Amino acid sequence: MFQNTRDFARHLDSQDKISKYRNEFIFPKVNDKQVIYFVGNSLGLQPKTAKSYVDEIMTDWAELAVEGHFYAHKPWWDYHERFAQPLSKIVGALPSEITVMNTLSVNLHLLMVSFYRPTGKRIKIICEEKAFPSDQYLLQSQVKFHGFDPKTTIVEIKRREGENNIRHEDVIATIEEVGDELALLLMGGVNYYTGQVFDMKTITEAAQKQGAFVGWDLAHAAGNIKLELHDWKADFAAWCSYKYMNSGPGNASGCFIHEMHHNDPEMPRFAGWWGQRKDRRFKMEPEFMPESGADGWQVSNLPVLTLAPYLASVEMFAEVGMDALIEKRDKITAYLEFILHEIDKEVESTFEIITPSDPKERACQLSVYLHGEGRNLFDWLMKNGVITDWREPNVIRLAPVPLYCSFEDMYDFGQLLKKGISELHSVSK
Repeated sequence: MFQNTRDFARHLDSQDKISKYRNEFIFPKVNDKQVIYFVGNSLGLQPKTAKSYVDEIMTDWAELAVEGHFYAHKPWWDYHERFAQPLSKIVGALPSEITVMNTLSVNLHLLMVSFYRPTGKRIKIICEEKAFPSDQYLLQSQVKFHGFDPKTTIVEIKRREGENNIRHEDVIATIEEVGDELALLLMGGVNYYTGQVFDMKTITEAAQKQGAFVGWDLAHAAGNIKLELHDWKADFAAWCSYKYMNSGPGNASGCFIHEMHHNDPEMPRFAGWWGQRKDRRFKMEPEFMPESGADGWQVSNLPVLTLAPYLASVEMFAEVGMDALIEKRDKITAYLEFILHEIDKEVESTFEIITPSDPKERACQLSVYLHGEGRNLFDWLMKNGVITDWREPNVIRLAPVPLYCSFEDMYDFGQLLKKGISELHSVSK
């Protein structure tokens, strides 16, 4: 049983097997005090090692110039290959199925060249209602590019009236209803707004049974939940690295392409120099011969200065391991949920957690309706050292990231939340 006391929170911290990693990150300060940071689902904190990884490249550039491509401490021309092994363990893939390039929306567009190939009546795309806007925009533009009307070509799986989350049976029913008109299912593995985790294995099987390709936007999933992309036989996936994997603002994206597609000569793709076979890349030949595996989808040479902080974080993930992260994630999220319910009993407000209560259907996020409160409470929290996220119309998203959030943070947040509501209510009276 949990307790809403500082001593109990500190007791949980004393039992935390990965608590030492909190000291490996740099926290902003508000009023000269380290913040409580709840927005790792938007931008992760900076690992202290990130700067040294960037500095290493800057030094190599200064001392070696162009020769750094081959003779740097970590040669630049194959820098991305260092990600294959550790990222494969994070997303449940073979190393050959992993590459790192571009940014998330760019990669989804490039992957749809290969995996959205409408023919005959098989033209439709399924996504979830209230997908992240970037996904909505890229799907609409891809459909228009092929000459179709987004209103009739894109099928959204909707929430039932009065419900906050999408029912799994409604996902399957929609797939079966679209049937042989389905060309592609592309969804977020974790919904950015509610934090709902979808049953990717079963959904993938259902859509592929109808003859469709299946892709996953893992922006809120990679580094956050247990993934088994290879075993689930997802056709492709992509994710950003700057949320749970702490690589820095707007940083590089990871890609997964299942090995069943690696040797398909008929699969279209947009080719570029860095996707050419590594042993022939510098021969400057006119014919494109793709590198084996996911690296064959590379286009341009790598921006190694952006990959450097990502590599620093990925190597930390390899050291910690996803099992340890998930164990703490479940416990600290449950403790935050408990704190919210306890504070709700003490204040003149009602909090409604719209994230599923079942740990199997949620990860490191609680989205909370602040009934009776508004933007003023969010602003008060921000000014008092709680960095959180506001989403219209009246939701705050709280992500207690296990790598750097503590149980005592959860207790302190509850006390600040109670104080903020009390002060705002006294002013309004």
